Amino acid sequence: MSRKSAADERQASRAIAVSRERLARDIEAIAECSESEPRIGYSRPTFSPAWRRAVDYVAAEAKAAGCEVRTDAAGNLHARPTDLGWAVPAWLCGSHLDSVPTGGRYDGVVGVVVALEALRLRPDAPLELIVFAEEEGTTFGLGMLGSRSWAGTLTAGELAALRNREGESYLAAGAPHGVAPERLASERLRPAAYRGLIEVHVEQGLALWKTGARVAVVTAINGRKQYRCLMSGAANHAGSTKMADRHDALAGAAQAMIALESLARELDGDADHTVMTVGRMAVEPNALNVIPGRVDFSIDFRARTPAVLERGDALLRASLQQAAAARGLDLDLACTEELPPVPLDKALCRLLREAGARLGHALPDAASGALHDAAILAPLLPTAMLFVASEGGISHNPAEASRIEDIELAARIVAEAVRP
Repeated sequence: MSRKSAADERQASRAIAVSRERLARDIEAIAECSESEPRIGYSRPTFSPAWRRAVDYVAAEAKAAGCEVRTDAAGNLHARPTDLGWAVPAWLCGSHLDSVPTGGRYDGVVGVVVALEALRLRPDAPLELIVFAEEEGTTFGLGMLGSRSWAGTLTAGELAALRNREGESYLAAGAPHGVAPERLASERLRPAAYRGLIEVHVEQGLALWKTGARVAVVTAINGRKQYRCLMSGAANHAGSTKMADRHDALAGAAQAMIALESLARELDGDADHTVMTVGRMAVEPNALNVIPGRVDFSIDFRARTPAVLERGDALLRASLQQAAAARGLDLDLACTEELPPVPLDKALCRLLREAGARLGHALPDAASGALHDAAILAPLLPTAMLFVASEGGISHNPAEASRIEDIELAARIVAEAVRP
């Protein structure tokens, strides 16, 4: 082939048009698979009928694009071009379709529809779409279950102990959807079967939106510690118990929460993006005229470096102990999850930047404050992410939005990066 014809071929490959209409249709079709009304938000608990409809939609679209599909023993959906087969090392691309309660229509979904569109555009590319099961952690109380199980970092016994709101274990609820504990070991991720993972996701923050960037290359994912905190005092009559005689668990929890907010600000440096959040709380007896005797709440602590996570853990524990002691409360604090910060693959990040440059776009770097399935697979195979700007930085909210032209650009970059 002459130099001129090779150049013409490369130019033609870059001219393949991503369809905004298809992307918008995919997003809308998945949004319709929800347990809640759009004005309230979009809700797809893992293994629910709404989640099943969304996964089936993606599977059907992948088949229409000439792919064969399968579900692994952990509950993750895979799709590859039929002509490629399952033995050839391929690029892995995708995200998740489960949602937080009353979430938005773009979280996770963008990464799935981008991978789907790349399959439509590059039927000859070594590309495999993946839909990870239970990324959010709101259905079974722990996140990234599909990717962790596939990666071999969660056992069948640990999955059996996780329960949804109906009291079903991950194994029991997932059985009708392909989850098979007896096959987990044999179907575990084989890194040699993949060239790497590219996960596209909405940023879920303000950095890109503030700077006007449309798409960025994610070079690192923050680490996270999550806790369950129980403060116990004495439930008593709200009218006849003097302020000096109270052991108010809710007042103690409130003091602790304010202290944690201040602590996160203290720990946060120019580039650390250190955050602490109390996102869930249960008060007992939760009555109008009774002093709260018991408060059970969650803490989500994230930081960019192991040193900040370690220091923050010690200071967090001291703050909670101080708040409990001030009111004579018992404190029970347990760390329920611990994931270190994860650097992403430099060579794959460079590949994405080069793909963007060939399309005329210089991609800035970004870091992720949110955890993603990419963080689970990154220690096992080359992994990188693309962020798409979030309007106003809003996510986990029905007002979540990203521009369709930015999603289109991300799809073009992926298609360019994985072309044969």
